Amino acid sequence: MAGIKVFGHPASTATRRVLIALHEKDLDYELVHIELKDGEHKKEPFLSRNPFGKVPAFEDGDFKLFESRAITQYIAHEYADKGNQLLSLGSKNMAILAMGMEIEAHEFDPVASKIGWERTFKHSFGLTTDQAVVDAEEVKLAKVLDNYEVRLGESKYLSCDQFTLVDLHHIPVIQYLLDTPTKKLFDERPHVSAWVTDITSRPSSQKVIL
Repeated sequence: MAGIKVFGHPASTATRRVLIALHEKDLDYELVHIELKDGEHKKEPFLSRNPFGKVPAFEDGDFKLFESRAITQYIAHEYADKGNQLLSLGSKNMAILAMGMEIEAHEFDPVASKIGWERTFKHSFGLTTDQAVVDAEEVKLAKVLDNYEVRLGESKYLSCDQFTLVDLHHIPVIQYLLDTPTKKLFDERPHVSAWVTDITSRPSSQKVIL
């Protein structure tokens, strides 16, 4: 059947990133469940969709793509006239948007995801949290959030005064961290706290919570 298909796991932050973008655009899709605990993402036929063996993979008719942030950008551009606008138009605004997405991908996500792995996902695999890793990564996350606090004092969202892909990309891992003691790092910063409340309360965010 033609149409949009997402090959992933509903608990995966990268999969959720794509699903939130689809919900923002009011697009119908089929989620094809890939069981991570069984290593389904490391075997065929999934490897034919993403040779790096990571969820999600994406199909829109004959068009195939992987890497969640590339997929969300495709959705935002291809369906620009649907649902909510997720881009900042104009060359300078797009440059700021691109900068924000780079910061999320390289400064925020690696640190936040390590904390999420230690505090949340390890338990799913019967493993024990390494508190020393959590403590070290929380120091790094605090520095990122200090920069966000300054930025969010200047605009409502991270790239401008409207919700964009920059903000969207943060949502999945934040959703997990809000259920852990790391939540305090967001709560301690008033602009960050207000932003987190805003983006995680969006209907698109709520629809991906299990």
